[in-house]
Amino acid sequence: MGSEAKPIVLHIGDPVKWNLDLYSQFEKDFTVIRPSTEERQRDEFMKGLKEKRWGDFNAIFRPFWNTGGEMGRWDKEMIPLIPESCKIFASAGAGFDWADVDLLAEKGIIYCNSAAASSEAVADFAIFLILATFRNLKWCTTSASTPQTFTECHTLAPALSHNPRNHTLGIIGLGNIGFEIARKAFHAFHMKIIYFDVLRKSPAREAEIEAQFVGSMEELLAQSDCVVLATPAAPDGKKVITKERLDGMKPGSRFVNIARGSLVDEEAVADAVESGRLVGVGLDVHENEPVVNARLQALRQVTLTTHNAGGTLETHIGFEELSMRNIDAVLKGKEPFTPVNMHLIVKPNL
Repeated sequence: MGSEAKPIVLHIGDPVKWNLDLYSQFEKDFTVIRPSTEERQRDEFMKGLKEKRWGDFNAIFRPFWNTGGEMGRWDKEMIPLIPESCKIFASAGAGFDWADVDLLAEKGIIYCNSAAASSEAVADFAIFLILATFRNLKWCTTSASTPQTFTECHTLAPALSHNPRNHTLGIIGLGNIGFEIARKAFHAFHMKIIYFDVLRKSPAREAEIEAQFVGSMEELLAQSDCVVLATPAAPDGKKVITKERLDGMKPGSRFVNIARGSLVDEEAVADAVESGRLVGVGLDVHENEPVVNARLQALRQVTLTTHNAGGTLETHIGFEELSMRNIDAVLKGKEPFTPVNMHLIVKPNL
């Protein structure tokens, strides 16, 4: 870059742990500034932005999901404090409900997530939860502690369990993760795939998994033997799975959520299980994490996990790499790899 001042990257969160060679080059190309843990607390972080403590930085870099979020939600209070020089915010993670990507777009900032790095892990985990709903895996994996519970489950569970083969899997949101779930279910279990999305996929993409597009969520819910929620959280906070929509599901169907807990009315899900509308539920994400719904915990038809669907070492390595490559591309005048809000940007920061 010659004698010109290097672009500044604001690195929030833990140091890079795995992609050390890539990060070494990243540090050569850019001036990387990493605020301390104390500086990342919301009040102090906003104070730092106001006083331009970290200069006119050109990118925000959050390579690790468990840290870097200490300042809370990037919202209408915080986003206006970002300097006009900032072009890109690249983060670990698939979800982005903690950042108002619409407001970032208004400010000319491209937001890039790292969903592509977690697609494989989340899809694998979703397959486990789908199997759990068909095969009563919570019951089976928690009943071996005493001879009585062992015998009860061994005797009674088979008549209440089913093979996934030839059942209809409905995917709400056929993005990278939703498609990978559908692909695995189609090829491994020969499930019939239907989906609902705001944008219909190309005929070629649909043909890969013989997927059928349905015109409404209600139609999908009425036809599916198992529904998987794989859509981003709604910016307006509205729930996707409500009592009314659960009432429209096929009796004896199943529900899996690997998206966001905020999208689901968990009390309504508990009601649907207790009434027999749902015979199996798998939830990796929860409405009030880390607190989990007590009614759902008590139901043997419900498998609950700890928001770990994307949690593999390979995912963390991918989060780091993809975030750095997005920033590197944008700051060198190229297109980002995984933009979320490009379609909303009227005038990007040049």
